[in-house]
Amino acid sequence: MNHYSACYSSPIGMIKITADDTKITELTFVDNDSGLCEYQTPVIKECIKQLDEYFAGKRKVFTLPLLIEGTAFQKNVWSKLSKIPYGKTLSYADIASKINQPKACRAVGMANNKNKIAIILPCHRVIGRDHSLTGYAGGLWRKEWLLQHEQQGSNKA
Repeated sequence: MNHYSACYSSPIGMIKITADDTKITELTFVDNDSGLCEYQTPVIKECIKQLDEYFAGKRKVFTLPLLIEGTAFQKNVWSKLSKIPYGKTLSYADIASKINQPKACRAVGMANNKNKIAIILPCHRVIGRDHSLTGYAGGLWRKEWLLQHEQQGSNKA
């Protein structure tokens, strides 16, 4: 299977988009784009279009084909992430309850940490029970920016 990658310059820094022939496999924040292939397949072009719309406040739901790789537990957590509405948040405990494992808050956090498809699988929408911003692979400042961006966008709707 072929893998392609391209960089996307977002308001919160460079994002590396990785895809196979038909599906997005990763969306990660990178410090720079040196050495990254700029091969834009149709699915990468569509991802860039949808990211443009998201950052412009015009897209609230992504409709991209994804290849999600992880354990059954991780996939279950990520499935719940994808159902958190734009502009809303849930706590790690909320997600643990939704997967019928109310004591698995830390494991939910670890699954979030392993999410390779940032923004599209919106782990930034998961916060601490006390509404604190905790853990985000892209940095807490990005999590805060994304949540504020979505809050502003949901207030316009």
